[in-house]
Amino acid sequence: MSKHVTLKIKRQDNPHGGSYWEAFEVPYEDGMNMTTVLQRIAANPVTVERQPVAPVAYDCCCLEEVCGACTMVINGRVRQACSALVDSLLAEGDEIEVAPMTKFPVVRDLVVDRRRMFEALKRVKAWVRVDGYHDLGPGPRVTPQGQDEAYPLSRCMTCGCCVEACPQFNDHSAFIGPAAISQAVLFDAHPTGKVDRDARLEVIAGVGGITDCGNSQNCVKVCPKDIPLTTSLAKAGRDATIYKLRQWFGR
Repeated sequence: MSKHVTLKIKRQDNPHGGSYWEAFEVPYEDGMNMTTVLQRIAANPVTVERQPVAPVAYDCCCLEEVCGACTMVINGRVRQACSALVDSLLAEGDEIEVAPMTKFPVVRDLVVDRRRMFEALKRVKAWVRVDGYHDLGPGPRVTPQGQDEAYPLSRCMTCGCCVEACPQFNDHSAFIGPAAISQAVLFDAHPTGKVDRDARLEVIAGVGGITDCGNSQNCVKVCPKDIPLTTSLAKAGRDATIYKLRQWFGR
């Protein structure tokens, strides 16, 4: 008999509807990941009870853990669907359980609205300002050490794994989350981007900033890109403290 993969998927028809669970079975394929499984369900959306249903809605784009779009909770752990291999998931149990992230509003099924993360990036000005798009000549030189420190932070996909695992990031908190703070640290270190350093530190030291971090360190454990988020949080805390002391003493 051919082998099948059984999935239990938490579904929601619209942003204001209630959630419910449906089970599906798809034929097993060597090397398949969760995105492949969801594609097979989309091609034949029939439950284990042989009931035709609407295809499961989900996000995906690059399929190589670069875009961050396919984040979901699989077997109780937040991760990327494209890099979640079925063989590894089946080692955790006979059935794979899939649900949307809990820290963002559900749009439909596994699709969530991550707008809060992008708004946080706007607040910390996570970009390098330019005067125009004409040739400005060579920019400031960056040392090899600076490159080594900045590159890991630049790998952030804004996928949401870190904030999903963060106890301080929720509907009752203004916390902007570890991803936005780490990106602020990244652009503060940029030779040109540091022109907005004080504006970023004002946000980091304010409501929803670094003081809201409870140092649970969950974020660094679940980050799919192995970004040293706790290092960024520590640096942001130190920089914000120095910034505020300079303000208080007028220096």
